[in-house]
Amino acid sequence: MSDALIIDTCRTPRGIGKQGKGSLAHLHPQHLARTVLEAIRDRNDLDTADVDDIIWGTSSQVQEQSGDLGRMAALDAGYDITASGATLDRFCGSGITTTNYASHAVMAGMEDVVIAGGTEMMSLPKKGMLPMGANNAHLQELHPQSHQGVCADAIAALEGISREALDAHAADSQRKAEIAIKEGRFDRALIPVYNLDGSLALDREEFPRPGTTAESLAKLSASFPAVADYRHEEGSKTFRELINQKFPDLDINHVHHAGNSSGVVDGAAASLITSEDYARAHGMKARARVVATANMGDDPTLMLNAPVPAAKKVLEKAGMTADDIDIWEINEAFAVVSEKFQRDLDLDRSKVNVNGGAMALGHPIGATGAILIGTVLDELERQDKQFGLITMCAAGGMAPAIIIERV
Repeated sequence: MSDALIIDTCRTPRGIGKQGKGSLAHLHPQHLARTVLEAIRDRNDLDTADVDDIIWGTSSQVQEQSGDLGRMAALDAGYDITASGATLDRFCGSGITTTNYASHAVMAGMEDVVIAGGTEMMSLPKKGMLPMGANNAHLQELHPQSHQGVCADAIAALEGISREALDAHAADSQRKAEIAIKEGRFDRALIPVYNLDGSLALDREEFPRPGTTAESLAKLSASFPAVADYRHEEGSKTFRELINQKFPDLDINHVHHAGNSSGVVDGAAASLITSEDYARAHGMKARARVVATANMGDDPTLMLNAPVPAAKKVLEKAGMTADDIDIWEINEAFAVVSEKFQRDLDLDRSKVNVNGGAMALGHPIGATGAILIGTVLDELERQDKQFGLITMCAAGGMAPAIIIERV
């Protein structure tokens, strides 16, 4: 079995995901994907006729993000027409899943060159999107699925995690992101985005709010009380009622808000993954290898709790323990996800999300996992460390996970 080698990773900056405000919001999502696909090709002198497949993650596959974005973006980037492409949806976990699937194909010996990545433009109107479960009444009776923000508040209530702890966590994410940006820790991966006329669209992170403190976050109003009591249509259950269908005695205390939830942004990322034989034959120097991957399901009603069992599963597959991991990335979908993850695994917090996370930098759903893999690889190189573990919650109560080793 061949190792799956990570040759290179890159990403766009994350632009504010709001029409009329974000610097990327006027672009087509294929344009963002094209930007990183061009960079992967040009930075590595890659003959795109050698590319066996392009596996792309996009969660909201409606309107401009529909129609196999990975294949269309490759054509837009001028890739050889023989380079095939597929686009998948594991909600927030899509960007890790594309890397995992690409690695599996290489490790199985079926493919030699695969590009994995993802794109999400959260600034696009999500016309045609339905609530979780797509209005399947039978499914909602079996597994009531609520809004993710209401789930985050429910988990905080169940775990007894205070708003003060979550705000302190969010402020620390902003602090770490500010340091990382000032020190240029993202520079190797960051690819500027240009408009079709050649003018610059964005070359820096647009979402962070330097100087954020726990005190300033404490002034923000909770985001999800009204959402919890929203009915999608007459006669349907509210998001609160869906939680209480399974946890009837739970009194949800609303502790999440715009400052301790992930930022709404646009972005794209890509990784080049090859076999050992291909890398050797083409003079490519690998930066990392994929050690192990895993997928995990958990309670779909609480939705966000699968990262801990996913991390345990991928460690077991690798024959490793938490002590073997030098750098951890757990996506900050909401502060409670990262906070619970670190508490449950009793982690050294200096090793977790060391450059800040989605509360400070934003979470472009289908792209985030691919971004985090590159972030961990860059940080392993910066710190001269060896192993990184990346995981994240995904809607439906899931989490993919991956361990990479710097080589």
